[in-house]
Amino acid sequence: MYVKTSLTPIEKLAQLGDEATRFEPAGDSPLAERRRRRSPDDEQMLSCISHVNTPKGVKPVLKAMVTTACENDCYYCPFRSGRGEMRRVAFTPDELASAFDRLQRSGIVDGLFLSSGVLNGGASVQDKIIDTGEILRTKYHYQDYIHLKIMPGAEYDQIARAMQIADRVSVNLEAPTAERLYALAPKKDFYAELFQRLQWTQQVRQQTPHRVRASTVTQFVVGAVGDTDLELLSLSARLYGQLGLTRAYYSGFSPVADTPLEDTPPTPFLRERRLYQASFLLRDYRWDVEDLPFLNDGNLRQDIDPKRAWADVHLLHAPVEVMHAAREALMRVPGIGPVGADAIIKARQRGSLTDLAHLRAIGIRTASLAAPYILLSGRRPPQQLSMWE
Repeated sequence: MYVKTSLTPIEKLAQLGDEATRFEPAGDSPLAERRRRRSPDDEQMLSCISHVNTPKGVKPVLKAMVTTACENDCYYCPFRSGRGEMRRVAFTPDELASAFDRLQRSGIVDGLFLSSGVLNGGASVQDKIIDTGEILRTKYHYQDYIHLKIMPGAEYDQIARAMQIADRVSVNLEAPTAERLYALAPKKDFYAELFQRLQWTQQVRQQTPHRVRASTVTQFVVGAVGDTDLELLSLSARLYGQLGLTRAYYSGFSPVADTPLEDTPPTPFLRERRLYQASFLLRDYRWDVEDLPFLNDGNLRQDIDPKRAWADVHLLHAPVEVMHAAREALMRVPGIGPVGADAIIKARQRGSLTDLAHLRAIGIRTASLAAPYILLSGRRPPQQLSMWE
């Protein structure tokens, strides 16, 4: 059933609600984005507006869809084609752009995340997504944050144009293998419709770097069809290393009524958190997948973060000497990241580091987390945890 066409674009946005893109992260803090709740002061605000950590700072972002009608029958999705008599919403590019401009000029939003259901093929909907972005850039002269979804089956030229318009584009693989995707979304082709589009984003970036504005991200639906952390992180590492992916999002499955997976239990929040922590080790710390401490079932421990789990095995009995260790070895220590490792290297050129207080003095506030795994000038530091850490 479609929403009456007599509704204004703002009224149709209100009909979208937060269900439209609740499980599609738009910014750089997806866990906080998912957990954030509206306050009573927000009652007059559209529920599809979310405060999002973007590459351009924290912004109120409109999370919208060209249409919530969809010809796909993904087993987890609230907008699947076979889902009852739910109300559907559709916009023209002019309607969406004018509604966004009105909200932006009123100071209500300052960023757009635009997705869509698939209707009349992915390429047809992709044109509408691109047209909306072009209208905002040219007619309304909006130059701030735009995140555009790349649809299954989008054409190469469409992807190239989207990457010129948007600050970020997303090609959602949804699953780590073709077999897992078939169990989750049987009408989608993992390689022909999705993975190839991610490859194209890298080709566009390499062939026309001077014309590309957008970074590339992907998203996985975690835990609905037996996918393992090893599968998800192995593919993520490949995407970071070979296809220039900016980040992978891991959205824990949440059952939706009137879908084939409605009786499947939700994915624990801690699993999402551990996946993000491990993903950052692959992307930012240059870890290999083989370094990650997987259990026998191919998943990470949920009771402890993966860096500490690795350190418990490798460093408790072979601690890192802070005064001599290379930068890479320092970053293997819990509580020491890239900034902390650089601070240590700089500080030890001026003198000896012999106490946890010395580490805190150079900006390593989590020094007590590192204590079990390090030596300071040949001696183990005290390991009593600070009540503040």
